[in-house]
Amino acid sequence: MVHVVENTQVLLLTLVLLTASLAKLTVRPASAASGRSGGVAVAAAPDDRASRTLWPRNNRQAALGLGVFEGGLGLALLLSPHPAVRLAAVVTFGAATWVVAELRARGDERGCGCFGGLSGEPVGRRGVLRAGLCTLAAVVALDAPQAGLDVLRGIAAPAGLVLAAELTLFAALSPELPALLERLRLRSPAETPCERRRVPLEETLRTLRRSEAWLRRENAIVSAAPLDVWREGCWRFLVFPARLDGREMEAVFAVSTGARDRTVRSALVEVESARTAPKEAEPADAALACSRAF
Repeated sequence: MVHVVENTQVLLLTLVLLTASLAKLTVRPASAASGRSGGVAVAAAPDDRASRTLWPRNNRQAALGLGVFEGGLGLALLLSPHPAVRLAAVVTFGAATWVVAELRARGDERGCGCFGGLSGEPVGRRGVLRAGLCTLAAVVALDAPQAGLDVLRGIAAPAGLVLAAELTLFAALSPELPALLERLRLRSPAETPCERRRVPLEETLRTLRRSEAWLRRENAIVSAAPLDVWREGCWRFLVFPARLDGREMEAVFAVSTGARDRTVRSALVEVESARTAPKEAEPADAALACSRAF
């Protein structure tokens, strides 16, 4: 049974590496232009989330290079049981775990780029746990007697069940899966455009409080009731009072009003900066200024 588990890890790592490679080589970040609505360039700001992965559009060559490396390592695991290949897998996944843990610890707003343009969301607990489990699988696979292709040829019920359980867990820990489904889903012609869609405030608050952005800012927020709420284009903006390191702040959230889009962005703004902002600014100018903070 021990060898069954070890061999299954080789096949799991092969699938992860080949999938990550394919995503980096074929899936580009969503176009910033797709976020324009109502004349407000909310998603077209220079630090747009779609372009804030570790491999943004202006560093496409690095993403392609890493994708080629991961594809080569995946094929090596598939074809060879050589210890050097297994050790390379441990180092690769260990480095990936360190990177995502560092992004998470710093509260970095960039996505990890683990699966190309699909990994545009900031790293959450699930991403760190997923990377750590892959590293553990790579360590377990060090002593596996078979290459991935041999495991695949002679796969039996026990190995199949272990692999299915691990793939299910991997999918549950992957925020890229909903992003992929969203890209594949065709927009219905009868669907109301997001800038004209009626969205109750309660729906926006539910979306906000289930988001990673809210969880990252929750400890700093001092009141559950927003100070201000307004809507521009496909976004509803909410401002909450906050305190960080003894400083009075305002936590600003932008929540998408799309029927299927559940994107939530956030920023912390010092109260003094907010008070010195022009009082007579147009709503569109205010929305654009907030979007640049994200």
